[in-house]
Amino acid sequence: MQVESRITVAASPERIFEIYADVSNWKQWDPDTKDSVIYGPFQTGSKGRITPPKGMAVPMDFISVIPNTSFTVESRIPLFRMMFEHELNVTSTGTEVVHRVTFSGALSFLLGRIVGNPLRTGLPITLASLKRLAERDVAPASAASACTSREVTQATL
Repeated sequence: MQVESRITVAASPERIFEIYADVSNWKQWDPDTKDSVIYGPFQTGSKGRITPPKGMAVPMDFISVIPNTSFTVESRIPLFRMMFEHELNVTSTGTEVVHRVTFSGALSFLLGRIVGNPLRTGLPITLASLKRLAERDVAPASAASACTSREVTQATL
């Protein structure tokens, strides 16, 4: 199962990536994060922990970090894996930000639905909050030009 949402932000990929790299402050723009920490630099191979508002802390592995372009975090619990992909694509109106969550493992049919349903409504809210933060220091005229949000949800077996 996969859930994806995207938004166009009137800010550079560098600005957005700077926000991503500040892992301990993800809770400022992601309402589904109560706490987050990274042990080491924001780079491939680093490890961390993320705590949702309701639930226990879950370990996360930074399996891919490409500066100003993308990063992917993987969280595993027994028989279930969540892959969180974050992509930045330059467009004529700013930066398209894509957040995608993929569920796999033996329990994905059950836990994917339990976790996936709140993500369908939560990802657009998270992206809108990230957009506000990233555009905070951007001139008003350029911020007004990028105000589209679209959610795509896809289920895969």
